[in-house]
Amino acid sequence: MSLKIDQDHSRFRAIVRGKIRENLRRYVSQGELMGKQGKETVSIPIPQIDIPRFRFADKQQGGVGQGDGQPGDPLSGSDGDGDGQGEAGSDAGEHVLEVDVTLDELADILGEELALPDIEDKGKSAIVDQKDRYVGIRNVGPNSLRHFKRTFKSALKRQIALGKYDPKRPMVIPTRDDMRFKSWKTEEEPVANAVIIYMMDVSGSMGDEQKEIVRIESFWIDTWLRRQYQGLETRFIIHDAVAREVDRDTFFRTRESGGTMISSAYKLAGKLIEDHYPPTEWNVYPFHFSDGDNWSVDDTLLCVELLKKQILPASNMFCYGQVESPYGSGQFIKDLKEHFGADERLVTSEIRDRDAIIGSIRDFLGKGK
Repeated sequence: MSLKIDQDHSRFRAIVRGKIRENLRRYVSQGELMGKQGKETVSIPIPQIDIPRFRFADKQQGGVGQGDGQPGDPLSGSDGDGDGQGEAGSDAGEHVLEVDVTLDELADILGEELALPDIEDKGKSAIVDQKDRYVGIRNVGPNSLRHFKRTFKSALKRQIALGKYDPKRPMVIPTRDDMRFKSWKTEEEPVANAVIIYMMDVSGSMGDEQKEIVRIESFWIDTWLRRQYQGLETRFIIHDAVAREVDRDTFFRTRESGGTMISSAYKLAGKLIEDHYPPTEWNVYPFHFSDGDNWSVDDTLLCVELLKKQILPASNMFCYGQVESPYGSGQFIKDLKEHFGADERLVTSEIRDRDAIIGSIRDFLGKGK
């Protein structure tokens, strides 16, 4: 019975995964998962899955085929003289079931759908994690590590050897000498840690819709990278003419006005990397989102210098996403392509609207850097 239940559950999970893959583009573009996110799971509305079930009537009622009437009589209400009001609809109803899916499962589905390769770690080994691994059995230990099967097996052998075991009354009572406990060994292994540094232009030309696009895309980027790395940190930088580090909520809700100096964000990101995330120990992923406006050509050249000398050498890759805005010139992505067209460490993506988010994710993560 347990095996049958496991098989049915596995089939149901396979159906759920298939439905999520079918609707993945809609989930991404609408951003409906972020409001349903828990610590380790998200609740996903799955359309058109109807779970069959029995409904039992009251025991005092008659069963099917019982009661007054003769064979062939029409059922009550079937002659169309009912008291219902309103017109009959012609469309099928939609059955919506919400299922909990772990963020790891969601990342796997995203990776399968977009054919994302696993990340190639830069080979860091300075950060280690300690793990306990069970390696054998011993006669002493805490009750939490008691090996029940070995304990009762030892007790059974002892009772048989002493002639005290009665097959007709198979009672096995372990003594203290019968107790067996798992033994463990603490091992150290390298841990691949990563940091994402999000930067976003919050000047007046970046409206609420542009920031919502950034919020949706960063959710999926986070989900994928957390599947790839045990330890993932995120830092947030907003900028107009000046840059400052903020928390996640402020990052997505702030709206300011004024000019834009992108170099201010790159300077702050470079300082964070230098002070906290040495590239010998961390996989570094800077993401910058903007509408492409910058203060001047001189500031753009300063950005290029900061990227070449400080940020790119320390990063797995640098990702620039340009969100289309009716007020932005869109020039900055052209400048980056001109200066870094042959450098695979810098990846650019143009995000016209929400429908372009999934393609942008593929642009950024599709090389497995």
